[in-house]
Amino acid sequence: MDGKQRLTVADAVDYKGCPANRSKTGGWVPAALIVGIELCERLSTMGIAVNLVTYLVGTLHLPSANSANIVTDFMGTCFLLSMLGGFLADSFLGRYKTIAIFASIQTLGTGTLAVITKLPQLHPPPCHPIASKNCKQANGFQMGMIYLPLYIIALGTGGIKSSVSGFGTDQFDEKDDKEKAQMAYFFNRFFLFVSSGTLLAVTVLVYLQDEVGRSWAYGICSVSMFTAILIFLCGTKRYRYKISMGSPIVHIFQVLVAAINKRKMELQLNATLLYEDSAATSRIDHTNQFQFLDKAAIVADGDFEKSVSSAPNPWKLCSVTRVEEVKMMMRLLPIWATTIIFWTTYAQMITFSVVQASTMERSLGNFKIPAGSLPVFFVAAILITLAFYDRLIMPLWKKWKGQPGFTNLQRIAIGLILSTFGMAAAALVEIKRLSVAKAVGRSTATLPLSVFLLIPQFFLVGSGEAFIYTGQLDFFITQSPKGMKTMSTGLFLTTLSLGFFVSSFLVAVVKSVTGSMDGQGWLADNINYARLDCFYGLLTILSAINFVAFLVCAIWYKPQKPKQLLEMETSTNGGSGAEKC
Repeated sequence: MDGKQRLTVADAVDYKGCPANRSKTGGWVPAALIVGIELCERLSTMGIAVNLVTYLVGTLHLPSANSANIVTDFMGTCFLLSMLGGFLADSFLGRYKTIAIFASIQTLGTGTLAVITKLPQLHPPPCHPIASKNCKQANGFQMGMIYLPLYIIALGTGGIKSSVSGFGTDQFDEKDDKEKAQMAYFFNRFFLFVSSGTLLAVTVLVYLQDEVGRSWAYGICSVSMFTAILIFLCGTKRYRYKISMGSPIVHIFQVLVAAINKRKMELQLNATLLYEDSAATSRIDHTNQFQFLDKAAIVADGDFEKSVSSAPNPWKLCSVTRVEEVKMMMRLLPIWATTIIFWTTYAQMITFSVVQASTMERSLGNFKIPAGSLPVFFVAAILITLAFYDRLIMPLWKKWKGQPGFTNLQRIAIGLILSTFGMAAAALVEIKRLSVAKAVGRSTATLPLSVFLLIPQFFLVGSGEAFIYTGQLDFFITQSPKGMKTMSTGLFLTTLSLGFFVSSFLVAVVKSVTGSMDGQGWLADNINYARLDCFYGLLTILSAINFVAFLVCAIWYKPQKPKQLLEMETSTNGGSGAEKC
């Protein structure tokens, strides 16, 4: 029996529903097929986002602040909908079906956007918004036709991102030392695929948008995603599918409802008197934090169903392990909250920084760099940082500290520091740009100032993302309960979402407070009349304050993990599956 268990993965099945054979399923090949979807998703979403602001300003003739908010709202919605995708994956569809369905939705969205950007009747008459003040803005119908495909794409992105990383880690068994070591490298390589998709988006795709046509570029996105879906489906027989443990959102609400209903009951001093029905090998030790939740595990009259079965009503009585799972999720929240501001600074790299680039000298010999391609330095910083960390820092750190690299919280801290310096650099560069604009005339379409002055801000924030993205992904997946990993991935992605929404909120507030009747202020309609340096300075101050708050939360955080398994578990479902197979 032990030999059979070693040949199969305890908590995973194959496509037939039989216990997953360790040698025939999982590993790097299926994981690569899965992250191929993520590469194409990044190609599509970032290819649209990084150059969308130039389309909104240059083609639809919207003010730069309004255009920036449209981009950040689009990106925020993409990541916010990951919570919906995670709920559907955990409760109904499973990760495999969720990825396939939502990838198809994104394919539809990019195809629709390709058609809409091709039709001339869906844009206002051509006009240069910097040199002319009489450009006609897009009307309500034209804006509606742009919003439609953007939010179809956002829906698709949310479903994909909620499940891709989790389904990728499902291909490695945490109980096997060799596969657990492989999983440690999966996060870096997963992010490498993410960055590769972004690199293609900000170089090849942006160039095609500007020089060949947006409809052709968006059509390529649609075709590439369709191809990735076909490749993804080819791995169906090789994937490992984790057995669903039900919706974690429902489990969390059950604990909260039971605790609230028993709020007047006296808590037992002896934790062993609290209700527990989990197997001994998978129990989570009781902790004293958030003791008000422990009342959900107090046994009271009427907690058990009046039937042959002696199972308790989960809305009235929850096990200690279920309560501790909710506590684990609550411990993540302070770290979650203090990482939001990073993504607010990140949002500036694909909005105002691109608008800055559009006013600067971008010629490189006879080649003119598209403004939307400036984030290539951002992606280059990510790739260089990942390679430096993977090949130099990790081996040295292992020799010195005996650990394979920085902890997830240390990586997040480094990312927050780098982004703070990135915003300070952006403020200094903008001071220089505005001084040149004042000297040569604020209506000048292209200022005699090299666009390469923007490299420091892209490089610092890009290096910060390399650390914070891998740190957050690692933190939220490894520090969450076993049955809540998809939800915790969605929780991580909501930090990106809220970062973009906070950016939109800050832009609206700053424009309202500093603006005037003639449209001037920190975020004036014409960027050459604005004070973007002050806005970047504000973000620098907020980032510094946030970093201090993160340090406090990181010191407070105490990880709580389930007991180490002493032997392979065989669930009831797994047993019936083995008999069936």
